[in-house]
Amino acid sequence: MSECTHNCSTCSANCSSRTEKQSLLAKPHELSHVKKIIGVCSGKGGVGKSMVTSLLAVLAQRQGLKVGILDADITGPSIPRAFGLKEKAGGTDQGIFPVRSTTGIDVMSLNLLLENDTDPVVWRGPVIAGAVGQFWTDVVWGDKDILFIDMPPGTGDVMLTVCQTIPVDALILVTTPQELVEMIVEKALKMANLMEIPVMGLVENMSYLACPDCNKHIELFGKSRVDEIADRYNIPLTAKLPIDSKLTGGVDKGMIELFNGDWLDKIADAIYDMPAKKDC
Repeated sequence: MSECTHNCSTCSANCSSRTEKQSLLAKPHELSHVKKIIGVCSGKGGVGKSMVTSLLAVLAQRQGLKVGILDADITGPSIPRAFGLKEKAGGTDQGIFPVRSTTGIDVMSLNLLLENDTDPVVWRGPVIAGAVGQFWTDVVWGDKDILFIDMPPGTGDVMLTVCQTIPVDALILVTTPQELVEMIVEKALKMANLMEIPVMGLVENMSYLACPDCNKHIELFGKSRVDEIADRYNIPLTAKLPIDSKLTGGVDKGMIELFNGDWLDKIADAIYDMPAKKDC
């Protein structure tokens, strides 16, 4: 048997270094210590993924946890607006520092680095994915009990980069009541299974409108199917978010931290009870 040259391209041997699964996980900044990481994703855009991310982060902070949000939706960042953040992110030789919200939630988003919030990001996929990677490796998150990642819609470059390079503990899928939802949910689920990341919750946004007079739930977009879909795909937790002008107004005015509602409490409690990493 010839001596190994460590050049797999010229070798036909079926050795352990060739067959073992190689980890692509990137190390966080040396000053970052994150115990839990939750990704919030959707199979399509416009379903309220950023709102769900913001609400879960606020609930976690209200439970006394140290919380951060990594806004991975590079071309459509909306997290800073929801929290009313005007300050720009800064940095030193140590790294980039996130911007802290009124109640103490640390946020990193591309809009916190742009001169103007409305400047378009005309980047190709690999560059966008690289920026998201830097939000993990170059940002000084400090000590965090939980980091939420607001994913871009779909199952493209950024979703793949996050799932392969960041040790995500679980995913929350966000949907709407339309019939098309099941196909889109299945796409996202297959992506999660491929990445070996569990899906712990399914949130149906715009699920109903509560009548202001009798509080009857009016299903404007059709009958809710979130529980049926969750049962079919063995998703442990579900939640239904209403169409509520107070929620959308809170986002538009940068006052999401003042929201009042128990729609996501069960999912927030489950995240709180998840075992933490030893170190990350």
